[in-house]
Amino acid sequence: MKNISILGSTGSIGTQTLEVIDNLKGVKVWGLSTNTNIHLLEEQIRKYHPVIAAVMDPNSAKELKKRVKDTNTHIVAGLDGLVDVTTIPQVEMVITSVVGIVGLIPTLEAIKSGKHIALANKETLVTAGKMVMREACNRKVSIIPVDSEHSAIFQCLQQNAEKKFIKRLLVTASGGPFLGKKLEELKDVTPEQALKHPKWNMGNKISIDSATLMNKGLEVIEAKWLFDVDIDSIQVLIHPQSIVHSMVEYIDHSIIAQLGVPDMKMPIQYAITYPERYYSNTTSLDFIQNNKLTFSQPDFETFKCLVLAYRAAKADGTMPVILNAANEVAVQLFLERKIGFTEIPELIEQVMEKHDNIINPTLKDILSYDSWAREMIYEELRICK
Repeated sequence: MKNISILGSTGSIGTQTLEVIDNLKGVKVWGLSTNTNIHLLEEQIRKYHPVIAAVMDPNSAKELKKRVKDTNTHIVAGLDGLVDVTTIPQVEMVITSVVGIVGLIPTLEAIKSGKHIALANKETLVTAGKMVMREACNRKVSIIPVDSEHSAIFQCLQQNAEKKFIKRLLVTASGGPFLGKKLEELKDVTPEQALKHPKWNMGNKISIDSATLMNKGLEVIEAKWLFDVDIDSIQVLIHPQSIVHSMVEYIDHSIIAQLGVPDMKMPIQYAITYPERYYSNTTSLDFIQNNKLTFSQPDFETFKCLVLAYRAAKADGTMPVILNAANEVAVQLFLERKIGFTEIPELIEQVMEKHDNIINPTLKDILSYDSWAREMIYEELRICK
């Protein structure tokens, strides 16, 4: 029996995690959470009978409490509610699949409570990687990646995990919906076009990040902390087929890759069952049908978000916080049609250039500069929230 809680159970990763659990024996769901999707969360409560469920929006939480008053599930609200979900005494593992920096504090509190983490929230390590990994080490807690790229690297490192053996990490990217396009061709891109990912079915924010390649930039920063490697040892490769999920090159120039069909259920299941493997009802990779695998270098001129992510990673300190916060706001403004697609990296860079970096930030610093960067976006645009 493994007892788990899921942050973001109504999102793409959260719902797929529950599908994985449906096909695994011996997994008990103790806690669930959503931002505002109380309709789906109610269905999940009635099916999985968690002891606690959190809703970020307090008004939505009140409504849900009325709806499920005939159950034994305790409804909580806000950030404190997320922390309650991650610190249930009986829980052994927390799957963090919320989007944004909102996942940072609940993840830290879960680690402090001795919970192992199945991590699908990039922003936790992007904004506070040093702090989170240090806390996990001190508490002897495992952080197992759920993202397909990081899960691939994690699996490739199982036999040779020592840092001294690693030459570089090769992180693959599909290239998103605008692969091959040049900057001038992207000026009039609509949110609908940017949301149409060719390989993966993801939430809105992550889909836009994939279209700008910021998602890959955030993954590079996350990989730096997860695997304790220098940022210059991490290379991004465009791989449109999304079959090779990532690779590790060792100092003897041997390269080990992890392959599979594009299906998030595989890395989710591995994170839950690690170090064991169990039968999965996902599709096997057919090498006859998938007999052409191609790789190329990213177009750094067109997709400047990736350049900005590397720049922030090298600066370290609070600069990745600024990158992440500015990106979150810029993406939302694009989805609201208040800015154009190509303005996303322009705004992020403007905010980064105004920031005086702090090399060893406290949690208070991280949260403070996260708020500062969000405000700066609106100042740059001279618009009200």
